[in-house]
Amino acid sequence: MILVETLMLRVGTDNRWSYRHALTRPGRGESPDEAARRLGGVEARDPGTVVHSTSWRYEPDSGVVLTYAVCPDPAPWLPAVELPELEIARGEAPATPSPERVALPNVVAHAVRHLGFLMAEDPVVARVLSGHPAIALALEPAGAPA
Repeated sequence: MILVETLMLRVGTDNRWSYRHALTRPGRGESPDEAARRLGGVEARDPGTVVHSTSWRYEPDSGVVLTYAVCPDPAPWLPAVELPELEIARGEAPATPSPERVALPNVVAHAVRHLGFLMAEDPVVARVLSGHPAIALALEPAGAPA
């Protein structure tokens, strides 16, 4: 079973990230990308919003969860959860990449770091997110590879 998770990301005036979270199964004939855009309320031709797959994880009760970052949040007036810090979940050893526990804030932190990587490496993402100065500034310290 595949689930699609979207994290609608925004930056506050204090340079802290906040997110909204949504989860769905792709509809019949719907790709995960299409499901992520549907959840985020983003059209495929939207020139000012990045929709990017940032990770996947296996959840024993749910199957595979594909995570997408949607940035900037297309509905910034809706309530969001503030992320106090960017804490990444890590595996215990080099050959055990899956952490023992992954909480939603860890997934959000990974998505933010992934966007930072894309700002440095993907000219399309960099062009879009550079058009949002607060986001571009908040991604600067997150530029390490995800």
